[in-house]
Amino acid sequence: MKKKKTGVLPSRLKKRGRKKERQSILEGVPKEFPSLSQAYHLTQKASRVGFDWPNIEGVLNKLDEEMRELREALSLHDRRRIREEIGDVLFVMANVARFLQINPEEALKKTLNKFMSRFHYIEASLHRARKSFQESNLIEMDRLWEESKRKGKKEIWGFK
Repeated sequence: MKKKKTGVLPSRLKKRGRKKERQSILEGVPKEFPSLSQAYHLTQKASRVGFDWPNIEGVLNKLDEEMRELREALSLHDRRRIREEIGDVLFVMANVARFLQINPEEALKKTLNKFMSRFHYIEASLHRARKSFQESNLIEMDRLWEESKRKGKKEIWGFK
């Protein structure tokens, strides 16, 4: 006699052949990712289910709101709230990047390279003038910073 097929697999076979169901749409973003990347990917997932602004203006308005809240926290000298508001600003900036399809990690890395290049220009300029940072001042260093921007020193220092 032939066994009748019921279409039901034993539970041990079901578990083996099927992926674990996700509890949240936000799952799957590795916790090892840098925080900006996590923010980018989390907002990307939320956007896929319609939790997003219709245009960049909405995101920029949110940024303005978060900046007002940061200024308020600063005026109150509330370190816990300042840290929270800085996190909110960074999160919104990652969302701005996602909205514009710009990888925030790459954008920040390029800015870090640009900063280092310009700062190296200040160091080299002071060294040529036989001056230390202590013998300089913010006005002179700012002038050198602006000079480095005009001269495009990032290429000379090997940063692109």
